Amino acid sequence: MIRVLIADDEPLMRAGIKAILGTADDIELVAEAGDGREAVQIVRERRVDVAVLDIRMPRMDGLACARELRTVAPAVRVVMLTTFGEDENIVRALSDGAAGFLLKDSAPEELLRAVRAVHNGEAYLSPMVTSRVVGMVATSGQPKRQEAQKAVAGLTEREVEVLALLGQGMSNADVGAKLHMSEATVKTYVSRLLAKLGLTNRVQAALLARDAGLAS
Repeated sequence: MIRVLIADDEPLMRAGIKAILGTADDIELVAEAGDGREAVQIVRERRVDVAVLDIRMPRMDGLACARELRTVAPAVRVVMLTTFGEDENIVRALSDGAAGFLLKDSAPEELLRAVRAVHNGEAYLSPMVTSRVVGMVATSGQPKRQEAQKAVAGLTEREVEVLALLGQGMSNADVGAKLHMSEATVKTYVSRLLAKLGLTNRVQAALLARDAGLAS
């Protein structure tokens, strides 16, 4: 059972998210919070697997909450929700450790897919967010590409292959099928890559792969 926390300052939005989560047999809503500070306190006291955070909240917003959770509960996976699609928010959310990013007008099934994906150690970006991220990478420029290529220079050939497939948005199962490895072995490679590259999650790894020209 995936234990989920919702943090949003709008009661109506929390009710809607709660209703969506309630349709899944493998997901349990364990707590609700009205702001990031309350969410952090709840996580300190209760076991939470996935935190669904609104970016814009009073007292402590979702971005600050994600940063705090990385310190107090690094095992908690974060899905960020927002009504805003600005590139700045996407970049900040990913750098703050979010593994999922959805716009609030996404289809209900997208939320369920995101929760399951991040709980499984994968990443989930809504199609609109993905297109924005790809657009940012496409205009990143030659200096950024050189920096990314330098970062991956110390990887083994197999690690580069795994990283390239992450850059294409593949899941662990897809990578395993492509490279004829078990899903468990792929997870080991992903964990090793993140440690070697000093990254927080596989979304950042995917962006690095694109910056380095490993994925298209």
